[in-house]
Amino acid sequence: MGRKKQGLPLAGRPVLRWTLDVFEATAAVRGVVVAVPAEDVGVWRRRLAGCRKVRAVVAGGAERQASVARGLAAVPAEVPWIVVHDGVRPCITPALVRRVVAAAQEHGTAIAALPIAETVKRGADGWVEETVDRDGLWAVQTPQAFRADLLREAHRRAAAEGVLGTDDAALVERLGVPVRLVPGLSGNVKITRLEDLPLARALVSRRRAAG
Repeated sequence: MGRKKQGLPLAGRPVLRWTLDVFEATAAVRGVVVAVPAEDVGVWRRRLAGCRKVRAVVAGGAERQASVARGLAAVPAEVPWIVVHDGVRPCITPALVRRVVAAAQEHGTAIAALPIAETVKRGADGWVEETVDRDGLWAVQTPQAFRADLLREAHRRAAAEGVLGTDDAALVERLGVPVRLVPGLSGNVKITRLEDLPLARALVSRRRAAG
């Protein structure tokens, strides 16, 4: 996919704008910091000028983890809770965000995820090595919510130790802190290929029709 995913047109608007609309509509979220490629910061500051909850648009890093860390640096120190979400997951709902935030406020951490229903195999060099028992396996999504001090410490320690995690929950887990699972949405599609756009288009169009 040649074009940057957050700016791809989706039902007449950029993907990222659909994502932010959900947070704009969720009372549990008081403010949003957006991380985008460094060369696009000015463009997105203009594009998002009408989003009342966007507090800052910052330059992201080469990896997702660096982008989150830079976003964290723009969040005021007194903010007690942080919700992390992939900007290219536009099909979340305010209800899902509320459930994840509520679980985090009860347990300190929470992530959206779905139990894996398909058969899972481990492979190498184009051949199956083994079939993995899927019992207890979950496919992780975002949003993910954490007590702010936990998330900041998780990122600080990972940076100090040269650890690159696949998501923020993995960094928090390294602190020995349990992470609560919250049932996610089957339609919580992440835009990674052009083939993902038709499903996302249908889902956001349904949201628009529902008002």
